[in-house]
Amino acid sequence: MNELLSGVQSPRRLAVLAAVVVVAVAYLILQRRRSTYALRLATSDLYPSLATADPGWRRQIPAIGFLLGLALLAVAFAQPTRLVDEPVERATVVVAIDVSLSMEATDVSPSRIEAAKAAAQEFINELPPKLNVGLVAFSGQASVQVPPTQDRQLVTRAIDTLELSESTAIGEAILVSLDALRLAPADPDEDGNPPPARIVLLSDGETTVGRPDALAVQAAIEQGVAVSTIAFGTPDGAIVFDDPTTELVENELIPVPVRLDNLRAIADDTGGAFFAAASGDELQAVYDDIGSAVGTQQVDAEITDWFVGAALVVMLLVAAASLAFFQRLP
Repeated sequence: MNELLSGVQSPRRLAVLAAVVVVAVAYLILQRRRSTYALRLATSDLYPSLATADPGWRRQIPAIGFLLGLALLAVAFAQPTRLVDEPVERATVVVAIDVSLSMEATDVSPSRIEAAKAAAQEFINELPPKLNVGLVAFSGQASVQVPPTQDRQLVTRAIDTLELSESTAIGEAILVSLDALRLAPADPDEDGNPPPARIVLLSDGETTVGRPDALAVQAAIEQGVAVSTIAFGTPDGAIVFDDPTTELVENELIPVPVRLDNLRAIADDTGGAFFAAASGDELQAVYDDIGSAVGTQQVDAEITDWFVGAALVVMLLVAAASLAFFQRLP
């Protein structure tokens, strides 16, 4: 969560707070003298004829409110700021989608792969327009379907053409995605350096072929690229495997439960986020969460109006209290 106050743009102006402190000290001194005078008066013969109802603590409300309002205005004068998330238009995201045969399971309607395609397309279309997006598909092998580009239609059309194949190579998918990130155009506003990057990997399984996940994770760490992972599917997923070259019974259901642990470990180790989605709606919500974090940076936003508004509210409350208790303005 962002801090309420991260700093001020004009720190020297905070010196005005010293004047507020001086006024507060002067008020305390005067109150002490007033208390001493009241004590002396109480011992004189005139006190019974001059005494009125003592307002007690209510007498301090206008002064306290006035000093608080002055303090808020002094901070406002220094132009306070807070950290907020601002979209980074120049960033690169590579979406890696599992196209192994297990993605044919219908535990997610209409099937894991079709729900994944729909959610990925919507996610891509809602990213900032200047953000580069690439597409990697993986099963037994991984390949770059679309290098990072700002052409959203090119990427979404490529997602439509994805086809399923055997095996799962998550390690390969990460390594190929890292290669794809190197194809992203340099940011002209950053002295030619590559823009910030992230990999979003969706899978329902675990690595069965190819280079190990640990090797890919180490490469991602070395390049400073976070890998956010989405485990998609349910524990009850199953597919009908009818390959005549196998000894399986025709139309036999093969369980393909979603695997969570390896995907969670990849995200944790690379500094990404891990999500588990068991339906198309949940998957879309996950992509929305990722979209709010991808391509953003924290910047200082001025909140002077907050403090001016707070000072006005405090002083209006003080005025109302003074009218209610003393029938006069402070």
